[in-house]
Amino acid sequence: MASPRLYFIFEPEEACRTLLLQDGFREEHALEISSYLAQSTDLAPELAEIADACRRRGIDFRPTPLDAAAADLADADPRTSMAWTISDGIAYFRGSGGPALARLRGMQTIGSDDSLFALCQDKFRSGAVLGAMGLPVPAAGLARNGRWLVEPPVSRAGYFVKPNRLGAKIGIWPDSRCQNLDVALELSRCVHSAYRDDVVVQPYVQGRNVRASFLAVDPKAGVDALGVFFVDSGGDFQTMADSIALYGDTGAATKASGAYREPELVPVAAVQPVADRRIREIAAVLIDVLGVKDVFSMDLRVEEDDTVHLIEFEVCPGLPCFDFRAYCQAQWGLSLADSIAGTAARRLPPR
Repeated sequence: MASPRLYFIFEPEEACRTLLLQDGFREEHALEISSYLAQSTDLAPELAEIADACRRRGIDFRPTPLDAAAADLADADPRTSMAWTISDGIAYFRGSGGPALARLRGMQTIGSDDSLFALCQDKFRSGAVLGAMGLPVPAAGLARNGRWLVEPPVSRAGYFVKPNRLGAKIGIWPDSRCQNLDVALELSRCVHSAYRDDVVVQPYVQGRNVRASFLAVDPKAGVDALGVFFVDSGGDFQTMADSIALYGDTGAATKASGAYREPELVPVAAVQPVADRRIREIAAVLIDVLGVKDVFSMDLRVEEDDTVHLIEFEVCPGLPCFDFRAYCQAQWGLSLADSIAGTAARRLPPR
């Protein structure tokens, strides 16, 4: 029998940017949008290390650009092959096609199914589903180019405005936190003009930013293996400029210049154990009801009184990000490469 094989599917920034330019996006906006795929750029220098870690476990490691996935998976033996897709998206990004292709081939996958790859990238729909499950998600309105599609609830604390299908939880600009709905509608016009997206408008919620990371290196791992950390970066929220400065080619230059300051990670359990327990309960619902598995993350806000707000979940957490590396080391005692290889080795048949 051939060696077990791991197809590691990713969408490159350059491929995404080329399609955006062909679709008529301005170059500056195509660069900003494609920067959300910086995970593939940041992992590129480590692919050889991951391949070596897989080789030591008898696994044939195949890094696979998304546009080559259909042809590459056509030669895969479903009995001995597995796909791990690290890029998601349904609008600007196409990563949800990765697990769908694997499913068509009858292959086992690492990670959630393709329906969740699509759901988590539509914040309004995702929030509606999470709210229906009884999870503590801020209520939301939806606006398109200055027009309400769904009006948000009244909020004395002001509002947070973010694109609906672009990237993660961040706002685009520093004024993404605003005090009234007229400003929110104006921001929706700006987002639509630049990015052709709707905006989610939520009541602003207080608290510290929390990232909860999960990787089931051991397939039997449960919420006890969740890493729950305050992420103190000095700002209330991350903007597009902040994101670009940290990841991909620009992030590499920032780190090389010495200007990069890694945010501080503090275990939530060490400061607010009640909130930590509530976050693990939320994760258990996501696993049991929604069906997330193997690898995912959650972004939350935690108030001083232990009130927890679930902002969103991701099925493609940034594996090369500092927080996920720290989680792998703290929870599993493994480097990122060994965490990836070890996760695959426990799911693929032995050689």
